[in-house]
Amino acid sequence: MSSQDNLTLDIADWIVRQSNAPLPANMDHHVRRMLLDHLAGVAASAVGDVSRAVGVHVSRSYTGSTSTAIGHGRTSALGAALLNGTNGHGIESDEGYTPGSMHPTSVVFPAVFAVAQERGISGERVLIASAIGMELACRIADAGHPATRNRHFHNTPIAGVFGAAAAVAVLLELDANGVANALGLAGSHASGVFEFLGGSAEVKRFHPGKAARDGIASADLAEAGLTGPTTIFEGRDGYFAAYAGDEGTDWFADTLTRGLGEDWVLLRTYVKPYPCCRHLHGAIDAVLAIRNEHALDAADISSIDVGTFAIATRHAGRVLDTILQAQLSLPFTVAVAAVRGAVTMTDFAETTRQDAEIVALMDAVTVRLDEAAEASYPKTGRPAEVAITTKDGRRLVHRVEQPYGEPTNPMSDADLELKARGLVEPLIGSDGAKQLIESCWNFDTLEFFDDLDAAVRAYSTTT
Repeated sequence: MSSQDNLTLDIADWIVRQSNAPLPANMDHHVRRMLLDHLAGVAASAVGDVSRAVGVHVSRSYTGSTSTAIGHGRTSALGAALLNGTNGHGIESDEGYTPGSMHPTSVVFPAVFAVAQERGISGERVLIASAIGMELACRIADAGHPATRNRHFHNTPIAGVFGAAAAVAVLLELDANGVANALGLAGSHASGVFEFLGGSAEVKRFHPGKAARDGIASADLAEAGLTGPTTIFEGRDGYFAAYAGDEGTDWFADTLTRGLGEDWVLLRTYVKPYPCCRHLHGAIDAVLAIRNEHALDAADISSIDVGTFAIATRHAGRVLDTILQAQLSLPFTVAVAAVRGAVTMTDFAETTRQDAEIVALMDAVTVRLDEAAEASYPKTGRPAEVAITTKDGRRLVHRVEQPYGEPTNPMSDADLELKARGLVEPLIGSDGAKQLIESCWNFDTLEFFDDLDAAVRAYSTTT
């Protein structure tokens, strides 16, 4: 299935060359933005039930004290990556990349930070390694999507593990052959399917943590001398052949390499204003726009019609036994937006999931395929059109092409700070939030990780 000979080796060469160059100023700032968004989500997730369960596993299975698992103390690099990666995805607050439908920070940052602490690496090297790994992960996800999703795979772990392996390979200063072996080994770790959707399984949270851990293992094994297929991307039995199939044959090599090192696709990641699946955000934005423009009260609504792209229509579940089910439910989040005028983390609590007004309005929500939205997603938009019919017969329509937080509808640094404060102030207070924000904007070392960890653990002991 090769459409470009030596594709994996060419990418490995780029990784080595790029690792020896400073980041462009706009990329440096963007990675710091991503760092703040990521760590706020990690801290907020670290006190949840999924984090506790994975923490028990880490305490049983991993020994060491080289790296910080925020909210859980020191452990091995593998254990820290597993926990921090899980927590990075733990409340659905993590940014993402629309063309690839994946979340690079929750896989790559935890792997980089764990190894950087273990090996005593800090400063610009950490940011460069992170940027390279996330750039590669986004491109791999883009090259395979939506074929990979249509084959039931979760892009964040299956593409993310390559980004984590590449980033750690940069920290380990592997040569091009070593990087190619690390990528080849990562191909044997790529895993994660969407069967959690619609059920009560929480394994989705675990996927980035597993990929972060496995990315470290891939690079570490390559450094130790184990070889992997250096044709993992282009090979007949390689990643794209297995995960994208015939749908991926026409464009995957071009997507991986076009403008590589000059056009950073990572600059086109989005930030989430709402802690739920990104596929739902366009509809939420549309409901809020109608609500605000018409001073609409939820009691006046007769029905809500949501037209969107096909993958988003799969998120029409109405079973709300868990927080995750609610975070993946278009009918629920649209109803919350209509009733409360916002969608925040507290809106996914059991009391809200059982709120009679919200549940009744959720039953009045229909989700359908919008052909124009389907034609746009994922390459040019993430659209949703909402039509609200009121009890007095009005039909109020609003269409969103790009939800808030996309690069074409960006979230400001100030709003990003507000988001971070909203996530962490309940745990670590305003002073702790201020310290976290300043540490990310002025990032140079990972020393503040232990302070953040201690603050989160102090909160955990009081709840």
